[in-house]
Amino acid sequence: MYFDTHAHYEDSRFDGDREELLAGLPGRGVGLAVDCGSDIPSSLAARDLALRFAHVYFAAGIHPESAGEYGEEDIYKVEMLCREEKAVAVGEIGLDYYYDDAAPREVQIRLLKDQLRLALDLDLPVVIHDREAHGDCLETVKAFPGLRGVFHCYSGSAEMAAELVKLGWMFSFGGSVTFKNNKKAPEVIASLPADRIMLETDCPYLAPVPFRGKRNDSTLLPFVCEAVARFRGVSPEEIEALTWENGKRFFGI
Repeated sequence: MYFDTHAHYEDSRFDGDREELLAGLPGRGVGLAVDCGSDIPSSLAARDLALRFAHVYFAAGIHPESAGEYGEEDIYKVEMLCREEKAVAVGEIGLDYYYDDAAPREVQIRLLKDQLRLALDLDLPVVIHDREAHGDCLETVKAFPGLRGVFHCYSGSAEMAAELVKLGWMFSFGGSVTFKNNKKAPEVIASLPADRIMLETDCPYLAPVPFRGKRNDSTLLPFVCEAVARFRGVSPEEIEALTWENGKRFFGI
């Protein structure tokens, strides 16, 4: 069975077949999925999906793209959602310096720190989004000893990964590891301890080759699994079993 540790089934691109697709995942080899919110409305929607499907869990958080609009009341709403039974993490949170019109970096970092403190208070792991912000993400999480978390769709260097391994962090990999221009993935994935690796889709985004550019979903995880297995020199079946157990342990399921 596969565990999709990061999905966005509340996204409008699933409006036409969401119920059928989610209901059918176990029969297609996907036994668990975590739906990650990126603001209060999507976190609420992720919660509702988790309540409807036994194999779906959720994370609640405020993505850096929403950093310019958040207030204290939003952190309280994230907290209330994260106290619910099927909440398994604070996320998707982090830093994103890719866009020129993004919220100022100091605002993004303040939002991230607020949610990292919340995660420590609730004894929950965090799901980190890191885009063009590797240095600040690393320094920020290092400032919170005891914090547990995963860098989703990890895109940093092997050197940064080694620092995060020492801190106890996890790494999840999605469709981008199948892209020809992803030069870092083979080295990073080969270097990681076996107990730190998880699989994800980030669906509907980042569909793996040969479906790149199309809508992604959890049934495409075998393509990610095959790439990870190839980089580590083991069988896909070994990676499937390994990442299933790693995901369950990390999220406490």
